[in-house]
Amino acid sequence: MLYIGLDVHYRSSAMCILNNNGKVVKEIHIRDGLPKVLATLRALKQRFAICYEASCGYGVLYDGLRGLAKRIVVAHPGQLRLIFKAKKKSDRVDAKKLALLLYLDQVPQAYVPSVNVREWRSLIEFRHRLVGKRTRAKNSLRSLLRGQGIHYVRGRSLWTHKGRTWLAGLELPVSVALQRDLLLEEFDRLNKQILRVEQTLDDQAEQQSGVALLRTIPGVGVRTAEAVVAYIADPKRFSRNRTIGSYFGLVPCLDQSAGLGRFGHITREGPPTVRKLLVEATWQGIRRSTILRRYFERIQRGERDRRKIALVATAHHLARVMLAMLTTGEIWRHDGAGRMVAA
Repeated sequence: MLYIGLDVHYRSSAMCILNNNGKVVKEIHIRDGLPKVLATLRALKQRFAICYEASCGYGVLYDGLRGLAKRIVVAHPGQLRLIFKAKKKSDRVDAKKLALLLYLDQVPQAYVPSVNVREWRSLIEFRHRLVGKRTRAKNSLRSLLRGQGIHYVRGRSLWTHKGRTWLAGLELPVSVALQRDLLLEEFDRLNKQILRVEQTLDDQAEQQSGVALLRTIPGVGVRTAEAVVAYIADPKRFSRNRTIGSYFGLVPCLDQSAGLGRFGHITREGPPTVRKLLVEATWQGIRRSTILRRYFERIQRGERDRRKIALVATAHHLARVMLAMLTTGEIWRHDGAGRMVAA
């Protein structure tokens, strides 16, 4: 059997082929996209296993390799960087390293979700980017008002019908008024786009029992629930509940040697969109749930400087609870003493 390392890019790819003895048989440089890569692989007369990094379009390539390769291994890019940290780096070198790791069966593998889950994740991320653009438009409008020395009542929303009418009626210099009008138009356009995306997401969320399950948690809305369910995908792929914290980047970095250890900032690995939504949901959960508030206060120890630490720790706890709920199918409810009770 052949062992193939593939360093794939949009316009060109490098391929390294090893034989059963781990020796380089052939190195191929392909100046084209995925169709040419798949055609090159179909021309091989021997069975082969193939390894490539999870990057943009990795799911499409994975689908194309099904039925073609005996074994497909998608490597985790972040962990590969830890293994091969070298000054010399090129597509050819990377392909050879991937082939060698595949031959030695030492590839740090990445999970490849189904087509439907990948499309669901893509739409969630698209909505997140639209919301970010809308937030920038809001901030630009606020900055415009401050630049003109115009004060508005703190806490009064500028984005309601009344606030919009007040904004549109302000007498401003011509150049500033033009900026205001364009920003308001952009705000309206983004609102319509977000509404369209959310309508599609709502339809998909209704078909997912896990979303309804997680929404029983106080403070967890449909957007947070769908993001967690989409990125967990299959709860059984996590060996323990603790591993969900590492997956979402909510655990601290650890530098340990000779029995001494130092914890740093959280790793921030995994999907940042889910991490942000989890933290926002945690704030709401602390206000609405006695059990989450007690957990937060226990970590905070009454010290204001530990608020952020306690918040992240509570978000980590909430993520573990979510994984447990998706695994067992239990809903969120607790007794008067604040203990979790199975449904």
